[in-house]
Amino acid sequence: MYQVLLVDDEELDLEGMQRFIPWEELGMEVAGAANNALSAKDIIESRPIDILVSDVNMPYMSGLELARSALERSPNLRVIFVSGYQEFSYVQQALSLKAYNYVLKPMEDAELVATLKKVKHDLEEAGKQREVEESYQRMIPIAKSNLLVRLFEGDTGEGGADWPKQLAAYGLNKLAWPVRVAVMEMDKLAWEYAETPNAQLEMSRIFLEQVNAALEGAGNVPYCKLSTTRIALVLEENGFDKALQSVYDSIRRRLPISVTTGAGEPVHALARLHSSYQQAIEAVEGKMFLGKGTVIKYEEVRREPEMLDARTLDARMEALFKAMQEYNLVRIYDEFENLFQSLSSLRSKFTVLNLSNYIIWNLEQRLSLANENLFELLDIELQNLDVLLQFETVNDIRSWLVHRIYEISEKLHDKNNSANGKFIRSVINMIKERMSENITLKDFAKHFPFSPSYFGYLIKEKSGHTFNELLVQLRMERACELLKEPGIKIYEVADQVGYRYLPYFSRQFKDKFGMTPLEYRKREQ
Repeated sequence: MYQVLLVDDEELDLEGMQRFIPWEELGMEVAGAANNALSAKDIIESRPIDILVSDVNMPYMSGLELARSALERSPNLRVIFVSGYQEFSYVQQALSLKAYNYVLKPMEDAELVATLKKVKHDLEEAGKQREVEESYQRMIPIAKSNLLVRLFEGDTGEGGADWPKQLAAYGLNKLAWPVRVAVMEMDKLAWEYAETPNAQLEMSRIFLEQVNAALEGAGNVPYCKLSTTRIALVLEENGFDKALQSVYDSIRRRLPISVTTGAGEPVHALARLHSSYQQAIEAVEGKMFLGKGTVIKYEEVRREPEMLDARTLDARMEALFKAMQEYNLVRIYDEFENLFQSLSSLRSKFTVLNLSNYIIWNLEQRLSLANENLFELLDIELQNLDVLLQFETVNDIRSWLVHRIYEISEKLHDKNNSANGKFIRSVINMIKERMSENITLKDFAKHFPFSPSYFGYLIKEKSGHTFNELLVQLRMERACELLKEPGIKIYEVADQVGYRYLPYFSRQFKDKFGMTPLEYRKREQ
């Protein structure tokens, strides 16, 4: 049974999750429930926890801080956030912590159950991955592998009496210096097949086995496993290209995938082996910019870091979004190329991923201001944006982003040119303009060529909401914006959104958000 920790400062929400989620059917057990992050932290430190389900905004210590602390202690912990907040900063931080989902309150049990099922599947796959690693460890003696890893980490074993024997056992005493460290990495399956983790795990197992066989056939080549997709080996500079090509040829005969190799600069002593290793790691990650399936030497990726002007980036995003709104396909392409050139000029994988996330969330903000929802337009969920972390090259990221941008633009165009879209936008704009007035359906119908009853029918048919539901929704959204401004009194907020009787405003606000306007303002502050 997987152990679950529930954290929420709302007692009713906490009790609801404990009582109404079918934990036993999911193969899970609630190991603890806490109404604050500090208590939850004590539980995490006292017992093993597999899954953390936590509210975001809590007193003394937020759910984000709790998750960050817990992940430092248990990197394999799975995290799900539940929150009444949909603000960009919270969602962005949740994404950076690789949360499985960001479930908004009021929460549907089915959504949380679906996320828990996904987490369970991932935990099961992680168990299979551990079996792959254990199988590999049986193939290569652990002691020899650890010896090479120690060298790569800079440990030369000085002062150890048995060190010469260990070097001889691995053939490192027979190396003809200088040598290079090479890191061979199995390139991931195409990102469009990311939904088939079993295929990737099986390919990873075959990769390790076949590399092992290929290196054994290449002679006495010192090597070790770094991960399920990476092998590090030491090759003499004299004949380096020929030896590596021989290994490549052997692997390609056995595997229908590409392999990228990064090679560090040649070094002349064991004490410098770790330097060549670090360069090899940097070189193999250079495939993001130089392409996959090749041998990349450190000399090819070494360059000074470049800076990116934030104002230029924002101006390019503005131009791109304007082209998307106008459905100008040629300009969308041109503006995206101008924007993406900023990413292509960089040489930091971490920076490229951060900027890619920035593009997505900047679009989300701009769409939100236009009363649109990025996730609804793309028909995706928050956790599906993890696909960005799986891309191995800039071109992969570019291809995914440009497809999504064209998709958003096309859907905006279809909505803007539909009769439904124009009618509802007209109604919404008129409500926003006259929000502080005593608005009635009969008054509004006078501005349209329909009777009040038919006008109300059209609104329900085209928006899915009655006129009053739409009116209350827009008033509450505006009230939330005004309550974030500390200089405006609550009765002034009520008046600006059309409520003359403050208790009635407070009651409707609480029905909508589960808290009074004053409580909402305190929470926001």
